[in-house]
Amino acid sequence: MRLGIVGMLPGDLRSLTNAHLHKIRELGFTGAGFHLPGELLNEISDEAAARCRQMFADHEIDLAQFAITYGDCLFDPDPEARSAAVSKVVGGAALAARLGADCYLIRPGSHNPAGPWTPHRENHTPEAYTLLVRTLREIARRTAALNVITVVETHVVSILNTPSVCRRLITSVNHATIRLVMDYVNHFESIDQVYSDTERLNHIFETIGPLAPVCHVKDIAVGNRLVVHLDEAVPGHGELDLALALGLFHAHHPDGYALIEHLGPDLVPLAAVNVRTISNRAGIPIC
Repeated sequence: MRLGIVGMLPGDLRSLTNAHLHKIRELGFTGAGFHLPGELLNEISDEAAARCRQMFADHEIDLAQFAITYGDCLFDPDPEARSAAVSKVVGGAALAARLGADCYLIRPGSHNPAGPWTPHRENHTPEAYTLLVRTLREIARRTAALNVITVVETHVVSILNTPSVCRRLITSVNHATIRLVMDYVNHFESIDQVYSDTERLNHIFETIGPLAPVCHVKDIAVGNRLVVHLDEAVPGHGELDLALALGLFHAHHPDGYALIEHLGPDLVPLAAVNVRTISNRAGIPIC
């Protein structure tokens, strides 16, 4: 397993400096990722992409994950809206290839106008699923020559709400370049599942582990507020058995990247130490 970080780099790669990458290496990470705002996609020149790629190489850091942000829904019933979304995603894949990214992260979107990671009952209809499969097949067809692995983000509030649905999607799309993100925290739906985390983690990894070549490392804290709040926590400071989660990921992808994410700069060093300590105690090598 390899260890990386998301959140320490600017979204606009043109603002990347040696200081950003030096700090990442100082903390012992060999990989990093960032999210480019989708509206900037057409502004990134070949020269800017080449500069970014060379800077990563100079610091011996892998671009473990590249993403673009967008509010589009990949299963929008409007064909024109879906076509625009596909064009944006394909453009991001082309940039991922120029940057030499290990994987390219995309999001499915939502029928909820409040944002791509908000719930809506229409996200879970057979029609929505069929449209998402059709869209991902089109993305796979148009990006096949780029040699880019596209990984789809999943979450309990999204159309990809359960491990079983996620696995069925990859089977339905049936293309080797379309895979998933192993964001295990996103598939805990209840307090009971958190307190029975061994069973839940085993189910998640058994169902989608082989299909998810990159892992997002987080923990869960059960909030004290009504009604039910499952909050992200610093790895090692929550309820989950991270030794089990990291061990299961390593078993499927021994060269894959486990990426710490969603933490401020003050908490990243603690998270890195915790993940290394947990891995060492469990006999999980970090290369």
